[in-house]
Amino acid sequence: MSWKTSYRSFYYANAEEPADIRLDPATTALLVIDIQNTYLEDKDTPEETARWQPFYRRMREILIPNTAKLIAACRKRGVEVIFARIACLKNDGRDRSLSQKKPGFNYLLLPRDRADGQIVSDLAPQADEIVVLKTTDSALTGTNLRLILHNMGIKDVICAGIFTDQCVSSTVRSLADESYGVVVVEDCCAAATDALHRHELEVINMIYCHVVQLDEVLGFFA
Repeated sequence: MSWKTSYRSFYYANAEEPADIRLDPATTALLVIDIQNTYLEDKDTPEETARWQPFYRRMREILIPNTAKLIAACRKRGVEVIFARIACLKNDGRDRSLSQKKPGFNYLLLPRDRADGQIVSDLAPQADEIVVLKTTDSALTGTNLRLILHNMGIKDVICAGIFTDQCVSSTVRSLADESYGVVVVEDCCAAATDALHRHELEVINMIYCHVVQLDEVLGFFA
């Protein structure tokens, strides 16, 4: 199935196929969102760890290898590679947004220098690649990423990362509101479950972004 017809929600079930996508490496950035060590760690109990096994498998077998390929392909083409990671500036997390202070799954206390908050080693930034730190879901909210993209003349952003239904979706919506062209690479993203992953892609596709596969996005470069 082509990206032009897949992941259609009710709103776009009968819409015309979108035009071909052409990406200019000089005005395109790859944004890798929150692929951090903490999300590969076991949970607090064996039962909870077992419940998350499908997510861990997708991370190790699909998301991380595919994102490594995507990063390498973008570097080869001269596409700017940018990383966003969740990290607070104060050790006690006072600077976090409310969503990261609330109890439950979203509660995160990741001081910026702690090992579990770092980007996984297989995807580590190189040379002067930009890493923005955030205590919000959206990588544009509370960071200077908006200014960075503007200053570098970026027009299109390719998104990869986790979680599809949280930080990826929030970032995609923010980018769309800023009038960037956004491409989300399905097999470089993950949510806690495949059902959540697929549902969110159907929600954001066609209006906030175009959802594509890794082998498709590499064919979009001019």
